[in-house]
Amino acid sequence: MDHKEILEKLVYDLIWSWDHRTDQIWFELDPELWALTHNPLVILQTVSRQKLEETLANPYYQQLIDDLGQAMHAAEVNEKSWFRQKYPKSPVTLIAYFSMEFMLSESLPIYSGGLGHVAGDTMKAMNDLGIPVVGIGLLYQQGYFRQVIDQEGAQQAFFPYNSPGQLPIQPTRLPNGEWLRLEILLPGRKLWLRVWEVKIGRIKLYLLDSNDLANYPPDRSITGELYGGSRETRLEQEIALGLGGGKLLEALHLKPEVYHLNEGHAAFAILERCRQYQENNGVSFSEALAATRAGNLFTTHTAVSAGFDRFDPKLLENYLGHYVQDNLHIPFSEFLALGRASPNDPEEPFNMAYLAIHGSGAVNAVSKLHEEVSRNLFSPLFPRWPISEIPIGHVTNGIHVRSWDSSISDDLWTETCGKERWMRDAEEMAEQIRAVPDEKIWQMREKAREQMISFGRFRLTQMLKARCASPEEIEEVKHRFKPRVFTIGFARRFATYKRPNLLLRNLERLERILTNKERPAQLLIAGKAHPADLEGQRLIQEWIAFIKRKEICNSIVFLQDYDMLMTERLVGGVDLWINTPRRPWEACGTSGMKILVNGGLNLSVLDGWWSEAFRPEVGWAIGDRSICSEKEIAARDAKDAEELYNLLEHTIIPEFYKRDAIGIPREWVAKVRESMASLTWSFSTNRSLTEYMDRYYVPAAKAYRERVQDQGFVASEIATWTHAWSEAAIQMRGVEVTSDKEQHHFRALIDLGGLPPEAASVELFASAAKPVSMRATALGEYTADVSKERPASDYTVRVIPRFSGSSVPLENPVILWQK
Repeated sequence: MDHKEILEKLVYDLIWSWDHRTDQIWFELDPELWALTHNPLVILQTVSRQKLEETLANPYYQQLIDDLGQAMHAAEVNEKSWFRQKYPKSPVTLIAYFSMEFMLSESLPIYSGGLGHVAGDTMKAMNDLGIPVVGIGLLYQQGYFRQVIDQEGAQQAFFPYNSPGQLPIQPTRLPNGEWLRLEILLPGRKLWLRVWEVKIGRIKLYLLDSNDLANYPPDRSITGELYGGSRETRLEQEIALGLGGGKLLEALHLKPEVYHLNEGHAAFAILERCRQYQENNGVSFSEALAATRAGNLFTTHTAVSAGFDRFDPKLLENYLGHYVQDNLHIPFSEFLALGRASPNDPEEPFNMAYLAIHGSGAVNAVSKLHEEVSRNLFSPLFPRWPISEIPIGHVTNGIHVRSWDSSISDDLWTETCGKERWMRDAEEMAEQIRAVPDEKIWQMREKAREQMISFGRFRLTQMLKARCASPEEIEEVKHRFKPRVFTIGFARRFATYKRPNLLLRNLERLERILTNKERPAQLLIAGKAHPADLEGQRLIQEWIAFIKRKEICNSIVFLQDYDMLMTERLVGGVDLWINTPRRPWEACGTSGMKILVNGGLNLSVLDGWWSEAFRPEVGWAIGDRSICSEKEIAARDAKDAEELYNLLEHTIIPEFYKRDAIGIPREWVAKVRESMASLTWSFSTNRSLTEYMDRYYVPAAKAYRERVQDQGFVASEIATWTHAWSEAAIQMRGVEVTSDKEQHHFRALIDLGGLPPEAASVELFASAAKPVSMRATALGEYTADVSKERPASDYTVRVIPRFSGSSVPLENPVILWQK
């Protein structure tokens, strides 16, 4: 290929988005358009032929393009990937990753926030590691809204159209050249979904799009807005993602062992996977569910019950009644039970997270604390089971480091640890960073802050020009912010539980902190409130009102239209990142992880990931690990705000300005170095994906293969076992206890109600102790001996389901207690 052909191929491969070398090319071709869009395809489509030819004739850019072309080729053909080396005979040949949103690049605006960030960074890291995956999402014509803040501080929402011809996507073609289109039945009509593909190195993300002229006109906007529209539109989107995504895999003849559902939005994929298995094997729905659920993984990102998507049963019957009856061949009531905690309650709405749990072989939260929260949230599905045994694990999220490191920090890491550092031993890399001199780290931080401030001035200038500001106001921006002043970053979705206005509880004190003549501080703020969240929008207005104060207008700015590019620039240069959610409502949080590679430090509530990461050597924490009640919220907010002010005023900012004879803050740099060394890899997607592989993907693939082999013999046996348990009338006829000097001797008489002995486990249970299996000594008689370290009254007998290879209580939550 010549150099132009390499560029034309590169714009459709999103590996360019985390390779700093590509920035030079697009900037050279059109610096203004690159700054505005960060969309290489648009630049290549609009650059003049003369400018393109001049650039391609330059030997420097010729070499750069050749290097990028080789990198693309190497990514496609690499046979020595981490995955192939660690799992040479892996049962995993393909993973299907479903998500409502993917944050891959600002040139593909199909994301809102945290969920999309996790999905996008996971896909990028899977490419790096060579994990076989296919992504499935939706192509939104308008995506998430774009934000403008008016003169009064009110948020205005705009939905510009995303022209597919200007996005790094291409139609998915059938072997005969036809554009792949999928058909889904909606009430009284067909819905056609077009299929687009996004290339991310060696892997592909497929996006489904309802904007097809063959559709009923209102249906063309089903994939219009992300998280917009009515409940009916949301249901239609989730049908498109789940059922459409499953049909897509079938149409492409892809047969993943593992379906990874990134949140409950995609849970209908469980149904389509069952349908296909039923059709191909001629079995019942219960057998199909037993076979396929072993290969389904559900990741929950929600920390409050209100965050789960729920639908009215009548609406569901209108949309899915025909599908359930004609394809799954089960009564609609049986389908509704999959989305309920109380199957016989006709008023209970259908919960998509419940469907995901009832149809998966494993469930995980996204931080250690979130695991505890999720066990409580989902406890209604496991009545009478101890909270500690509710089957939810966790993999703490991570970030794709190469997507979030600034070019300046990238240079330092490359010089210190090598080009392929993120694929190397983490401990070795940490020690190399610990050996970097203070001077180098501080120089990197000074340059990064200066680069970020230049970006902030640029975005603020754009905003003022759009408001028709005077030339004097625009000129003044050039002097806004100082490159050597302590800089705080605070950017996130504006929602009440995130407490974005905790800093505003004492305006005079915040003003004093920012305008201290000896130790000044400056604050960059950004964030959106959902268009329907009026309270979140009011919080933004409070900030805008404060910023208008004459005394502090040069020390603080609200940057409108928070997006991926703005995030990249902020996390690249801020000295301190603040996060103030109400514990434990932040499932994980990833914004603070992004600053680690760049040498920023965190000040956060002990929630989500920071609850695991915090040590005094790497940052600061607000509050303690307790959880307050509704009545205590106001007092907790006041206490946390006071602590926030005290830490900034008396500890953090003084430490930043405590310099030695040559102007280096040694104590500050020590924290920066240790944070970079000990936390960067630990909270990366490389780490999180190694955990997913070991804990979930490989076990899920093995279990799925075992259940479907031999015409699904094991799955059929599990379905029979599950049904038998639902029909059994188990009775505990009596428990006797005798004690000697050393042990308690328990004897239980149990009628298994027709179940064979091997179908159940009888255990002796005491809180905070491992259950003790009771031995069957005769028909219906079980015994166990335990130490007298605890009184006999601490123990109780229980009966639970047992089947080799099944997951109890996830697949069978029945439990019988003595007391």
